[in-house]
Amino acid sequence: MAACVYVKTSVISELTSGPSRELVTAAHHQLTLEWWSIARRGFRVFISEIVVQAASLGDPDSARLRLAAIGQIPLFQVSEDARTLAKVLIADLAIPANAAIDALHVAVAADNGIDFLPTWNCKHIANAKTRTQIQRSLRSRGYDPPVLCTPEELMKP
Repeated sequence: MAACVYVKTSVISELTSGPSRELVTAAHHQLTLEWWSIARRGFRVFISEIVVQAASLGDPDSARLRLAAIGQIPLFQVSEDARTLAKVLIADLAIPANAAIDALHVAVAADNGIDFLPTWNCKHIANAKTRTQIQRSLRSRGYDPPVLCTPEELMKP
């Protein structure tokens, strides 16, 4: 059975944004396009109501593109357990309080037994220090943490 992936809004935003003149942003966009069109076929992909809400915000044309991209992806509801777990991640200082939505994404993924959580948010989620703190916090509460990574990391064999 294919591994499960919970896709955060940052991936959807990179997917639907246009090319950028900024080198890192352009690379993220290209890698996201490649993952979405080729590599994601090897996974069962999920989102949550949080992703839908975030994808709906901002420029109406951009929001339409984001919503179209996620239109057929199965949707997780945010359970009370996930809400509680997000608060624990913040209380444990695994994710800062000003990134409560990021904590909720991680909590939804953990609560649903997701294998991978790709994101371009390397400040609050996909970085070496934060990964370790998040994993420790989730494991101490009996959850098997998802692998926090970038889409690029999911393209490797």
